Amino acid sequence: MSKKTVLIADDEQAIRNLVYRMLDKDYDVIEAQNGREAVNMACRRRPDIIFMDMMMPEVNGLSACCAIKTNETTKEIPIVVLTAIGYDPGKKLSEDLVVADGYITKPFNRESLLEEMRRLLVLS
Repeated sequence: MSKKTVLIADDEQAIRNLVYRMLDKDYDVIEAQNGREAVNMACRRRPDIIFMDMMMPEVNGLSACCAIKTNETTKEIPIVVLTAIGYDPGKKLSEDLVVADGYITKPFNRESLLEEMRRLLVLS
């Protein structure tokens, strides 16, 4: 059985490396360093889930999420927002505007990633 594919979109290499190390044993982890790459990769690779930072250069996470969720071929891919904005208005804004499927505040751990994946995916 093939591994589920996880896209991590974050402009910080350290965050991408961290998610890769947390998940690469059990999942195929692919990376994007900005929102434009995330949208392109979502269209090309059709990952099973996307972890998306909000604050990124070129195309921010909000715009990237909107592009993915309004595209017929990618709109069903669950997107989990990763953000350092941990206060409730930031969470509410992300969920309302992005149509995010989940929300994780930085810093995070492997269990919080897996919890969102279990909630949003049927993992075999």
